[in-house]
Amino acid sequence: MSTAISTPVKNDSIADIQRVFALQQKSQWKVARSNSAQRCAKLQLLHDTMLKYRKEVETAVWHDLRKSPTETSISEMGVVCGEIRHTIKHLRSWMTERSVGTPITIFGSSAAVHFEPKGVCLILSPWNFPFNLTFSPLISAIAAGNTVILKPSEWTPHCSALMKTIVTECFQEDEIALFEGDGSIAQALTNLPFNHIFFTGSPEIGKVVMQAAAQNLSSVTLELGGKSPVIIDASANLDNAAAKIAWVKCMNAGQICTAPDYVLVPEDLHDRFVAKVSEKIRKFYGDTPESRRQSPDMCRLVHERHFDRVKSLLDDTLAHGALMPQGGNCIREEKFIDPAVLTNIPDQARIWNEEIFGPLLPIRTYKTLDDAIAYVNINHKPLAMYIFSNRRKNTDYIIRETRCGGVTVNDCSTHFYNNELPFGGSNNSGIGKTHGEYGFKDFSNERGVLRQTRFMPSTDLMLPPYGSKIAKWLLEGVVKYF
Repeated sequence: MSTAISTPVKNDSIADIQRVFALQQKSQWKVARSNSAQRCAKLQLLHDTMLKYRKEVETAVWHDLRKSPTETSISEMGVVCGEIRHTIKHLRSWMTERSVGTPITIFGSSAAVHFEPKGVCLILSPWNFPFNLTFSPLISAIAAGNTVILKPSEWTPHCSALMKTIVTECFQEDEIALFEGDGSIAQALTNLPFNHIFFTGSPEIGKVVMQAAAQNLSSVTLELGGKSPVIIDASANLDNAAAKIAWVKCMNAGQICTAPDYVLVPEDLHDRFVAKVSEKIRKFYGDTPESRRQSPDMCRLVHERHFDRVKSLLDDTLAHGALMPQGGNCIREEKFIDPAVLTNIPDQARIWNEEIFGPLLPIRTYKTLDDAIAYVNINHKPLAMYIFSNRRKNTDYIIRETRCGGVTVNDCSTHFYNNELPFGGSNNSGIGKTHGEYGFKDFSNERGVLRQTRFMPSTDLMLPPYGSKIAKWLLEGVVKYF
């Protein structure tokens, strides 16, 4: 595959956006009435169309990110198609009304939770995993019975164009539509009174989206990021830890919201770990800087501006006197940074305060496990945390004493791929949960429904005036039981 020629951003018209939004507002009630079989049929069509365009997906991702077809199969096609199959398997049970109990003070009544669509939804997706992070929330939105407008990133134009082809082939625009364009299109969309907005990106832009949503009191799901730490303890299998950290840190050139951001390792294991993680990078991607540059499995940074930001972090770290035992070669015209291992980094370096989102791996030592936990807790709650340990007592202790969106023990990012688990951040790393049933609920309103009995409802005994003994007894029961 050849390197793609730069493609200009295509801006769809604001008038067309407003027209489609009006159509979806009108059709949302029809879509909401669809049953589980009808929604599953839509998902199956999306699944089959994705497989039909599999080669085109691989080519588009290569052009935009120079990502290998194998990695695209794992992180794009596999995630989307796997989540569709999981949703089809379980959707009928998710949609079923769920009975709940009632207190004795309103005996005779029945209660249930009913799942209704939120309505017209907006999905704003990023560039790092274009298909995955656009279509995964779409799956949940379809499952919940919503209409949807999609706005993917302008920085992956080949992927955005192909996604528009797929969406147009599968759906009518009054149900699901995709608009291409830059930030002005995203701003125009967020100004509209959507019932729900789903955004994946940085905390900084997440705040802007949330402010815009507040003007219309739109509910939001924010999938953000942060500095996801790795804690290695003295009992860990260093070889396994080094392999998994090197793999996920280099995957997509580190442009992953769940990528290991930095590593905390015991002082006496520091040198061994540095040697092992450097060895794994060379084993996976090539022995020399040139062989890694030529590796078909080494992705590129998305654009020059992002390259410059990551390189400035590297330059600042080295200027503060850090050591770089592995990698660090930078070629701007190729948007390539050789994965760098960084040690002996002073606290003043910017790399400790900014999400890296690139192939730089800072390593920090600690004396006690409590020291490592304290360092994690002085920062914002991360999206993910990774623990490498063979002691259950230690892993339980770390999980109990820290806060984050999700945890994987003795691996990296794997919790993301389990559709039975909720995925999402906490506070600065996100609001709301996705994947599987959690995504279905995120795009649904859980409506409480109480059905009062027609025969002597208990509330008749509570009607004014309140002087009777039985009314007093019942009202006292309200105080005690509610």
